[in-house]
Amino acid sequence: MNSRIREKVDICVIGAGHAGCEAALASARLGLKTVIFTVSVDSIALMPCNPNVGGTSKGHLVRELDALGGEMGKNIDKTFIQSKMLNVSKGPAVHSLRAQADKSEYSKQMRLTLENQENLIIKQGEVTDILTVEDLKHLNDKNEVEPYEITDDHLRVGAVKIYTGAIYECKAIVLATGTYLNARCLCGEAITYTGPNGLQAATYLSKSLNRLNIQLRRFKTGTPARMDGKSLDYSKMTEQKGDKRIVPFSYSTDPDSIQKEQVSCYLTYTNEATHEIIRNNLDRSPIYAGVIEGTGPRYCPSIEDKVVKFADKDRHQVFIEPEGLYTNEMYVGGMSSSLPEDVQLAMYRTVPGMENCRIVKNAYAIEYDCIDANALYASLEFKDVSGLYAAGQFNGSSGYEEAAAQGLMAGINAARSVQDKDPVILDRSQGYIGVLIDDLVTKESTEPYRMMTARAEYRLLLRQDNADIRLREIGHDIGLVSDEDYNKLLDKKSLIASEIERLHNTYIGTSKKVTDYLISKGSTPLKSGATIAEVLCRPEIDYISLAEIDSDRPDIPADVAEQVEIEIKYEGYISRQIKQVEQFKKMESRSIPRETDYDDIQSLRLEARQKLKALKPANVGQASRILGVSPADISVLLVYLQQHHK
Repeated sequence: MNSRIREKVDICVIGAGHAGCEAALASARLGLKTVIFTVSVDSIALMPCNPNVGGTSKGHLVRELDALGGEMGKNIDKTFIQSKMLNVSKGPAVHSLRAQADKSEYSKQMRLTLENQENLIIKQGEVTDILTVEDLKHLNDKNEVEPYEITDDHLRVGAVKIYTGAIYECKAIVLATGTYLNARCLCGEAITYTGPNGLQAATYLSKSLNRLNIQLRRFKTGTPARMDGKSLDYSKMTEQKGDKRIVPFSYSTDPDSIQKEQVSCYLTYTNEATHEIIRNNLDRSPIYAGVIEGTGPRYCPSIEDKVVKFADKDRHQVFIEPEGLYTNEMYVGGMSSSLPEDVQLAMYRTVPGMENCRIVKNAYAIEYDCIDANALYASLEFKDVSGLYAAGQFNGSSGYEEAAAQGLMAGINAARSVQDKDPVILDRSQGYIGVLIDDLVTKESTEPYRMMTARAEYRLLLRQDNADIRLREIGHDIGLVSDEDYNKLLDKKSLIASEIERLHNTYIGTSKKVTDYLISKGSTPLKSGATIAEVLCRPEIDYISLAEIDSDRPDIPADVAEQVEIEIKYEGYISRQIKQVEQFKKMESRSIPRETDYDDIQSLRLEARQKLKALKPANVGQASRILGVSPADISVLLVYLQQHHK
């Protein structure tokens, strides 16, 4: 297709899923003229799979994204229909907020935000080509690139071209194609060459990326069926209600403004009859018939995988979750599948409460093109293509939250590159976002990456409750957090410090009132005076109930009280982890020049030399996390760098 249209913008964002939305909003809010491309404006911020935001570790990402000035937390606060804090019986490091979304409303509200954002243009159209600065010099009057010999190994982006032939010149590009690139959906023997939810796939861009020497690979994910809620018997399931007191995701949301009536979810289980149907039809599953080429996520397996890989389990959890307030569709969490439609219906009908279920949308697997994120810097810019950034499932990750977090950072860094500013890179001690991106760009991954609390070495410091304290200042420095919100943070920190100091300096004695309180809490009475902070360190004592014996307590907000209690109760553990971070920082501060010749380091093992040459780590800390680089190799590298510095 040819078009005479040729426009100039600062940044092009390809894809309007969760990564693309955050990238486009960030760059536009930083003052850059931005255009975001989508195959359909109706797919903006689409939730093609699970209808929720947050969850274990993912809630941390959303809170951090919000602290930096992102949009996902604000949007789910507007559109949730159930909210729940997970893991409350465990320590605060693993508490994670999870909210059930009204799918349709979530997408509508995000689209509305994009439409009303200054400096941001929405364009429906399939991007077919990424053009370099050199390509633009060889364009003819039909917007076609005349053949020429590419001699420069290090390329710089100059424009994108859409299917109509129109060209948008730009200074940076963010690739956020999600699961649309060369996508195909599989439901048994039925294969459709579409993106998720039957939307148009992006079929041309892969060829253009190959031309830029960007290596692609195939990954797979899947989604369960959607049921007609009227056909389910909820009396045979366990009702799952939301929290009585709703906690918002966004630090900008007034908690009192979101207290509302919530919908219920339901829990049921598969059984041996379910598993027998699946085992008898594995030959019809594209996964086990060898039809699927892509690698699926280990931590979100299909029901076929669960039955095969966990053969000792006689049942698996099934979560029935509403897709929204204005639809009867119910999401069948835990039973994603690519089995044929007839097998799906038979297996679903063995589950208690689903004996007469009617499928509205079949479960399916989806394959798509993505990259090995080792090709990226920690800024999410391609090492060999200047000005080209990547985010989301295109980087080999899975999940809306992981995508949004990467999108925000890619959008920030694309904007800063145009403004000739240094990139913003969070390290592993600063946030889950830092862990996520470092894992993607440093470690080898052969399957879709999912964030987990176990991946964070300093998770006691990286709690979801203190994301604003950790990252709000960075968001303010970037320009995405307002002065008003930043000043609120400063006030909060001041209140926390004052109350902690007061508790450390306020003594209580052995009066009858104190003794009776301690006994009522199952705690040992005091034999001599102690500070309130010392009493609060006891596991059976909490800050709120201490008000009974703390007559001088000031009136402080709930989030301040939460921080005070955690900081005092876990003071020893926190101090220990801070010391670990100090050691980590030393390794991260030892930079490695990009031009380092690893072949010149004679004592390096061959595997280490190959890995270091391929990944080009920015510092010694990053080098130490590369699979195949041993502590001995790091010692050799440190000696070499010291000599090189001299």
